[in-house]
Amino acid sequence: MELSNKSEYALLALLELASCYPSGESLQIRQMAVLQDIPNRYLEQLLATLRRRGLIKSIRGAKGGYVLARDPRKITLLEAWSSIEGVDAAVPTVEQNSKTLETQIINEIWQEARQAANAVLEKYTLQDLCERRLKHREKELMYYI
Repeated sequence: MELSNKSEYALLALLELASCYPSGESLQIRQMAVLQDIPNRYLEQLLATLRRRGLIKSIRGAKGGYVLARDPRKITLLEAWSSIEGVDAAVPTVEQNSKTLETQIINEIWQEARQAANAVLEKYTLQDLCERRLKHREKELMYYI
């Protein structure tokens, strides 16, 4: 299981939206693109997908932009990743018509690995990402004498 650029960019955009959630402030595409160094056009496509999947909402008008559709504590990383990679991405597949016993064993272990990865992604939310970022930033600001 690998984190694609597409998923990484989507998670970065969601992280920015999650950090604005408490204030109710919306972010425009160009703001997110600059904050996370994501190409505008690509981000536009990703946000459209996230909107269709119900993770974000768009707000029209001069003060418009994007906001999370619900509390960042209720959006897991697995849900965000699956929204971008496709619904089937989170569901482990089992090859029933394996040619050999060895292939069947390898597929069983691969399925177990995917289930473990999914369990980790299900455990963390967008709020957890925000909190970790804050902790890392605080560490960077600490002065040691």
